[in-house]
Amino acid sequence: MNVEVTQLPGIGVRKDFPLKDSRRRVGVIDHKDGTIDLIVSKPGNPDATDQISLSAHEAAVLANLLGAPQLVAQLRNEHRDYGDLTTRQLVIRDGSPFDARLLGDTQMRTRTKVSIVAVVRAGQAIPSPGPDFAFTAGDVLVVVGTAEGLAAADRLLMDG
Repeated sequence: MNVEVTQLPGIGVRKDFPLKDSRRRVGVIDHKDGTIDLIVSKPGNPDATDQISLSAHEAAVLANLLGAPQLVAQLRNEHRDYGDLTTRQLVIRDGSPFDARLLGDTQMRTRTKVSIVAVVRAGQAIPSPGPDFAFTAGDVLVVVGTAEGLAAADRLLMDG
């Protein structure tokens, strides 16, 4: 995929690419002040743009929505021959007892037999987080275990 990067003097950087249907381009404007705009435009007319301004938190949530499913799909594909083993994504929600707490505080593996293999934060995968990794609301946990263990892990993250 060819991503076009355009410097916008005094504003920031525009990054976009053409969609498969070639009738639209999609991307972001990364402003110098840290805000991000999601953009959709027509090829050859970058000024005719539909634009949605996102806060840093909203941009991080969107990045997680786009990044975590791809990682989970890859892991599912790799684990398809292992019977009951499956991969799922779980979210640290606002109000979770583990928001701003350490992974080790969950005792996830001991209590559910599920392993956290990665955390996706702001679209970036953090592989094999250790027990001293601090969760933040909006983190997407990529977990591996049995269906029963995954259900228990989801309950644990919600209720403590």
